[in-house]
Amino acid sequence: MQTHSADVIVVGAGLAGLVAAAELAGAGKTVCLLDQEGEQNLGGQAFWSFGGLFFVDSPEQRRLGIRDSRELARRDWMTTAAFDRAEDHWPRQWAEAYLDFAAGEKRAWLHGLGMRWFPAVGWAERGAAGASGPGNSVPRFHVTWGTGPGVLEPFERQVREFVRQGLIQLRFRHRVRGLNVTGGVVHGVHGDLLEPTAVARGERSSRVVVGDFDLHAQAVVVTSGGLGGNHELVRRYWPQERLGPAPAFMVSGVPQHVDGALQQAVQQAGAHLINPDRMWHYTEGLRNWNPVWANHGIRILPGPSSLWVDPGGRRLPFPHLPGASSLDTLQYITTHGHPYTWFVLNRAIIKREFALSGSEQNPDLTGRSLRQTLARAGKNVQAPVQAFMDRGADFVVRPNLKALAQGMNELIGNEALDFATLEREVLDRDLQLRNAAGKDPQLAVVRGARAILSERLIRVAKPAPLLDPADGPLIAVKLNILTRKSLGGLETDLHARVLRPGGEPMPGLYAAGEVAGFGGGGLHGYRALEGTFLGGCLFSGRVAGRRVAEAVD
Repeated sequence: MQTHSADVIVVGAGLAGLVAAAELAGAGKTVCLLDQEGEQNLGGQAFWSFGGLFFVDSPEQRRLGIRDSRELARRDWMTTAAFDRAEDHWPRQWAEAYLDFAAGEKRAWLHGLGMRWFPAVGWAERGAAGASGPGNSVPRFHVTWGTGPGVLEPFERQVREFVRQGLIQLRFRHRVRGLNVTGGVVHGVHGDLLEPTAVARGERSSRVVVGDFDLHAQAVVVTSGGLGGNHELVRRYWPQERLGPAPAFMVSGVPQHVDGALQQAVQQAGAHLINPDRMWHYTEGLRNWNPVWANHGIRILPGPSSLWVDPGGRRLPFPHLPGASSLDTLQYITTHGHPYTWFVLNRAIIKREFALSGSEQNPDLTGRSLRQTLARAGKNVQAPVQAFMDRGADFVVRPNLKALAQGMNELIGNEALDFATLEREVLDRDLQLRNAAGKDPQLAVVRGARAILSERLIRVAKPAPLLDPADGPLIAVKLNILTRKSLGGLETDLHARVLRPGGEPMPGLYAAGEVAGFGGGGLHGYRALEGTFLGGCLFSGRVAGRRVAEAVD
């Protein structure tokens, strides 16, 4: 039995945990920072991210002529979140606080820590269902120079400096099994010591137990992340009444150790877990041709031009467009029982509009190479995308539409795709390009996006017929559902204190990051505006660190 002491125990060394630990140590508190994985996984899932951050009325937006405001962002957030439950009291409060942060000191705080952003602001979750529908009215997705590792860098640097000063202890391979509670007060954690591991970041590590531990502190901050790597738990919470049955096959956007186990243990200890049925899974998942973890999925970050069709070749109805409302399109796909869908496009579109989520899929931005980043505007398809075209199990590349349809059926192993249906959909779409106007709403979205300078220059292809031989070859991409984030979580008040089902705080227990729904038990409601997951970890981790520092002696 090992026993160590500190003022505060932080469980989970991802982004929220690093921020909370740095805030605590910066206030002079001693911290024991635990994680079940090895030191090579320091930073958790943020390391693999694209590094997108949601800012409101930023200098980057203003330079592009984008007019944003706290008022517009709030309207977008609330229509997107669609809060409708009694349990949404604290999530609403956290959403308002986060909007204040995103429109206020967030950028200046991070800029002061050395963070910088790519000048072209991305337009995620564009929304296409009208002014009162979900989605971003303007581009707000600011890609960090250095992607996910660039977001982690200043906080990892702070934590390691506090380790050197003796204020933070890093304890890896500590798997927390439960809380130590006496008289209703949380004063520590206990669990298993796992054998050392040398596997690479993200790979499955050993679960061999070599001992146990029992740690005591004045407060515990849980920052253990989500559950997207645990498909059993995803299926348990899957909201069949809203989304229909969960797909039989899904790819994993996070490693297997993102299992939600500690969240379950904290709930069993008396915490209130709310909104677990609200999840954020993507419709554009690819099987990674070079996987790091089992069933490793990569998400396409699509521009708006690809033709999206169901397994039979029928176009998905408006407003289900690439890059629009992820949840609403997920709902359409799953309630119609589609096990997969397709993007149909050509080389001109894939070159301009396909980005792949993840730091490892964007070596130019991750490596902070200006030369490589400028090459995105060149003639060639980006190397990571080309690698998927050449080796990816979900790609079909053919010279004409007849051959493409045949290849799509060969990939699936049946005759589900009807060539005549697909051909009619493509020809109908292409006929609308004879004039500057037309009645195709997807093309209207494309033209509207190109009114933004950055969208026109590097992100959205000029409208053109899919069947133009000059833009070939034709490409079909099989899209799988990809598990990623849980939007619900442990209910917390604005001090990040974990609450019981009756609304009373559990003394000594705090939570931040995805385990707390990024704040309050689900500040996103049903849908996210993107760039708000890393931001939610930053904000809730900072709140937890500062409030706990005030509360302990």
